[in-house]
Amino acid sequence: MTEFDPDKFEEKYRYYFEELETAYSNAYQNLHGQYDSEVLRAIDRQVLSESEPVYQGDGEFSIALPDDVDARAASLPGSEETFETVLAAFTANIESELRRIFEFET
Repeated sequence: MTEFDPDKFEEKYRYYFEELETAYSNAYQNLHGQYDSEVLRAIDRQVLSESEPVYQGDGEFSIALPDDVDARAASLPGSEETFETVLAAFTANIESELRRIFEFET
């Protein structure tokens, strides 16, 4: 596992690129088979590829989404409800993976 330094997270892509990539990939794999793969893949490529992981403090992370998420959602397959459900599950999984990778939870 990776030792986490909150100050280094300001430059996350320099210090933690591999860990971030792993968190996003693991989250995708965790959801694969639970949701429509076309919707999952579209959210991954068209929304989350432009997202920003943020360290909140106290071992908590959040995912900042692009400003134009609604416009992006309109071009994706599935209903708005499906989009919101899958996006919420995906971001929650990424946050959980970040906590696990940086050893905030076991």
